[in-house]
Amino acid sequence: MEKDKEMPIHAPIKIGISMGDSNGIGPEIIMKALQDQRILLDCTPVIYGSSKVFSFHKKELKDLEFNFNTCKTPQDIQAKKINFIHVHQDEFIVELGKPTSESGKLAFLSLEHATKDLASGVIDVLVTAPISKDAMNKSGFQFPGHTEYLADMAGTEALMVLCSDALRVALATIHIPLKEVATALTKELIVEKIRVLENSLTKDFGLHKPKIAVLGLNPHAGENGKIGEEEKNIIEPAIQQVRNEGILAFGPYPADGLFGSKLRAEFDGILAMYHDQGLTGFKALAFEDGVNFTAGLPVIRTSPDHGTAYDIAGQDKASPNSFRESLYLAMDIHRNRKLHKEINANKLVIEKSAVKKTENKIQ
Repeated sequence: MEKDKEMPIHAPIKIGISMGDSNGIGPEIIMKALQDQRILLDCTPVIYGSSKVFSFHKKELKDLEFNFNTCKTPQDIQAKKINFIHVHQDEFIVELGKPTSESGKLAFLSLEHATKDLASGVIDVLVTAPISKDAMNKSGFQFPGHTEYLADMAGTEALMVLCSDALRVALATIHIPLKEVATALTKELIVEKIRVLENSLTKDFGLHKPKIAVLGLNPHAGENGKIGEEEKNIIEPAIQQVRNEGILAFGPYPADGLFGSKLRAEFDGILAMYHDQGLTGFKALAFEDGVNFTAGLPVIRTSPDHGTAYDIAGQDKASPNSFRESLYLAMDIHRNRKLHKEINANKLVIEKSAVKKTENKIQ
């Protein structure tokens, strides 16, 4: 994947949107999030999906107005309009509230088309609606989730980061059984994850010398080896190594103590050791507006931090807040990356100029 488009920092950003599982709340939250036309001043949405599915959900929502511009080619994408690229033209039966092989196939098609256009520069960023991994796996999707799929496409290590206004929580391990976490954790892995998180906080969030809290694996962060030795043997050496590199990493901290106290506000990011350790604390504090961001990629992808919510699909109960925040975060990161690139490019020009002047004086 490569991405390097030259455009003004404040130009409307083309946001690709994969529709997620058609039998869940994906189409509903997409339509609700795009209801306020003011968002079209900042971005140009491009939805990848089936218009038949969206028509079905629109009828279920009754009073919702939702119109779009159908695009046959990328050249048909229009600014200040909601654009729609059809990835499935055949008849499709929506079965609200349950994953099916057909809903998985359609979700996979949507994601494939969107990521292809993301990689080629047709769209600037990608926001993914929730999928059912069971349904996707039935259609040939061989990954535990979006994060692993995008990392494989990019050929790089990715980092799942849950974001809100006041909290950013990254995961050292993601979709693996709890019994495998201790084995998967190595000093090298933690060092790499801290590096990726620090780089993302700097480049994607515009933070200078960000402070990172690293959680322990065991209760009470091992309590000096009394409740496990992973902290002493793996996590603490990893923290020391990155500190020697100039990264402001601290810990390991007990997860319950950090999430349950004001201490968390002193850090720009938190690295958790496993999925539920990080997500339980995060969602307890920021479930309504949380965003899942895939750091470490050359492209930008965000998504809401909730799932398909089959239990409320088609009932007009789904909140679009997290999806809307995903749109805005994707735009913010896109601008931050361009600004970071321009600042560093100017810095390089200045440094080269200073060297040249020095050389001229010497001569």
